[in-house]
Amino acid sequence: MKRTLRVDSLRLVIIGGSDAGISAALRAREVHPAAHVRLIVADLFPNFSICGLPFYLSGEVRDWHSLAHRSRAEIEGAGIQLHLEETATAIDLAGKHVVTQSREGRVSRYPYDRTVIGTGAVPVTPPISGLDLPNVFVLHSMEECFALHRRLKDSARSAVIVGGGYIGLEMADALRYRAIEVTLIEQLPALIRTVDHSIARRVESLLREQGVRVRTHATVDSIIEVNDKLRVVCRDGFSADGDLVLLALGVRPQSDLAKASGVRTNERGAITVDRGMRTNLPDILAAGDCVVTWHRLLERDLYLPLGTTSHKQGRIAGENAVGGDRQFAGSLGTQSVKLFDRVVAATGLREEDARLHGFEPLAIELSTYDHKVYYPGATEFIVRLVGDISSGKLLGGQLLGAYGKEVSKRIDTVATALHHRMRVDELNELDLSYTPPLSSPWDPLQMAAQAWVAAAAH
Repeated sequence: MKRTLRVDSLRLVIIGGSDAGISAALRAREVHPAAHVRLIVADLFPNFSICGLPFYLSGEVRDWHSLAHRSRAEIEGAGIQLHLEETATAIDLAGKHVVTQSREGRVSRYPYDRTVIGTGAVPVTPPISGLDLPNVFVLHSMEECFALHRRLKDSARSAVIVGGGYIGLEMADALRYRAIEVTLIEQLPALIRTVDHSIARRVESLLREQGVRVRTHATVDSIIEVNDKLRVVCRDGFSADGDLVLLALGVRPQSDLAKASGVRTNERGAITVDRGMRTNLPDILAAGDCVVTWHRLLERDLYLPLGTTSHKQGRIAGENAVGGDRQFAGSLGTQSVKLFDRVVAATGLREEDARLHGFEPLAIELSTYDHKVYYPGATEFIVRLVGDISSGKLLGGQLLGAYGKEVSKRIDTVATALHHRMRVDELNELDLSYTPPLSSPWDPLQMAAQAWVAAAAH
């Protein structure tokens, strides 16, 4: 028989104080203010914007305290009991306790009726010798950010970034903002693997124009000390020296606690959950960068760690933990990143991914202007749309344009169209806003849709 819980006695323990955990805690208290909610946080920084770290390190954000979405007082004012600098070490399923250990070694046991695991992800650490050398950094926590910030203030003049994904690119921008020489090394043939190669090549050219030394198709073998610098050595013989090395090689799920408790994970170590964020174990839910993500277009689980997704999943987990029955609508992997004076954005499937998943993709790339050229300040705007030839279904979009020129707005339009499973030609039916300083009577997205339809007809 299913056990029902009295709301006024429900004890909810949430493990992890970042996007998913805090969203779960706040939503649980919103839905059922009488529930007793504990939030276990391994450090002193609950609800801080890790996505904002590059902008603090660049100097554009002056005060790191402003990276907090909410202060400790605001969180506690919402009726959430914070346990800072405590790490969850075990989930006692039989006794229904979460066991924690403080930094001083004190062990505590917190009883629960429901638990939400929101332990997030940890940086990937490849088999590279020299990772333990001084001045080799990763960037995934406030403590790591502070350590890197101290080194940047201590006369660092050059850096080597290993990894050409979003964090690597944002940090190249941040370090160039500080007039630091940057070498960026990527193992794959192209940077930024969420866009097709043609857009990636444009991004690479942008980096080079801004003084970043870029090396692709290079696998790092070791990091060694040479005089007072670090040398990153690649298998093909390429090497680069810097005062510091930053590893930006992506993340993996932090799911060891869950696995040790019997929570099921997939081949990548991500916790498997249903669309209600429930695990295979009763009364244990999970959300955020430690779990699988339902892909709305492919209708299957993938590992897509994103802050926006974590917030949504956490909110669903918190509501369902206190008696709700909401489902996650799915992700499309929508992302955007500012690089110097440009923005690159993507959603849905790349052409290559679409083919791998059984579609018959056609991709078109259109170069136009962000608004009517007779109004001053018009700049180049690149639109790449991917659709399925056999069905006409929209599969994805990628954009590259100037900062401040509606790039994010337009990728959100593509994401909305994908969410509602529209065809490419249906983009032309959308009633999009127009004024000469901001767009054209046919928005660049619609121009690209018309070009796609014409190409598909041939």
